Amino acid sequence: MAPLTLSVDVKSSSSTAPDVSSRVVQIPQIKKSKGFASVNTQDENPFDFFRTLFEGFIAGGTAGVVVETALYPIDTIKTRLQATRGGGKIVLKGLYSGLAGNIAGVLPASALFVGVYEPTKQKLLKTFPDHLSAVAHLTAGAIGGLAASLIRVPTEVVKQRMQTGQFASAPNAVRVIASQEGFRGLYAGYRSFLLRDLPFDAIQFCIYEQLCLGYKKAARRELNDPENALIGAFAGALTGAVTTPLDVIKTRLMVQGSAKQYQGIVDCVQTIVREEGASALLKGIGPRVLWIGIGGSIFFGVLESTKRTLAERRPKTVKESKED
Repeated sequence: MAPLTLSVDVKSSSSTAPDVSSRVVQIPQIKKSKGFASVNTQDENPFDFFRTLFEGFIAGGTAGVVVETALYPIDTIKTRLQATRGGGKIVLKGLYSGLAGNIAGVLPASALFVGVYEPTKQKLLKTFPDHLSAVAHLTAGAIGGLAASLIRVPTEVVKQRMQTGQFASAPNAVRVIASQEGFRGLYAGYRSFLLRDLPFDAIQFCIYEQLCLGYKKAARRELNDPENALIGAFAGALTGAVTTPLDVIKTRLMVQGSAKQYQGIVDCVQTIVREEGASALLKGIGPRVLWIGIGGSIFFGVLESTKRTLAERRPKTVKESKED
C-alpha cells in the first residue's frame, strides 16, 4: 500500500485564508487580584513627610484631648476596679481627679503617636506590596506607640496614682514620686506598659485601617464620619477586651509605688492568680471595653474629620491649579 500524501493548493489557500502576518494578535492581560484591603499608592501625590507629620500632630492631639475629657470618669472607675485587691469597695467620688494633669500629657502623647504613625504608615505602604498593607499598619502602630510611650508612661503613672487617691494634684504627685522613688518611679511598669500598649496600638489601628479599606472597596466611595466612628468603636472594643489582662498587670505595677508588692511582670501574674484567681486578670473588662469602644468611636471620628479639614486647607500644587 502506497504511503498517504497530503497535497495543498497554495493558490486557493492563499486566497481564502486570512493573512496571519498582517493580523495583530491581542493577548488578554490578566490582572492580579488584590487582597481584601490592599492599597494602591502608585497614583498618589508625592510623599510629603513634614506635612504628614505636622497634620498628624494636630489631628492626633485634638482627638486625644476630646476622648480623654469625655471618658475620663469611666477610665477612673476602671482603674479603681483593677487596683482593688480582693473584694474591696470602689469609691465613686472624684471621678475627674487628675484630669488637668492628664490632659497635659495626653495632648503631646496623642500628637506624637499620630505624628509618627501617619508618615511611617505612608512610607511603609509605598514600600510593601499591596497585599501586605496589614503588616504596614501593624508596624506603624507599634512604632507610633513606642515613640508615644516616652510621654504616656509618666502621664499614666501620675494619673493612676491620683485616680486611686494617693495624690491630690499632678505637680505634687510628680514631686513626691521623683523624690521617693527617683526618676525611675515615673516610669514604673514601663515594660508592662509596652507589653500592653504596643500590641494594643498595633492591633487597634490595623483592624481599623483594614476594615476601612475593605469597606471603601465594597462601597466604592470614601467613608463618612459616622462610618469612621462605627468602625473605630468596633476596633477599640475588640482590642480593649483582648488586652484586658495586660492592662490589669500594668495597673498593678504602676500603682504599687514604693511598697513593691510585685517583683515584675511574671511575679505580678503569679501573685494575682494565686491570691485572687485567674478571673482577676479580667477585672474592669466591662468599663474598659465601654471606655475604649466609645473612645475609639470619638477618636477616629475626630481624627478623620480633622485630617480631612487640614487636607482641604493645603495649598494647591501647580498640577492641581492647572486642572482647576
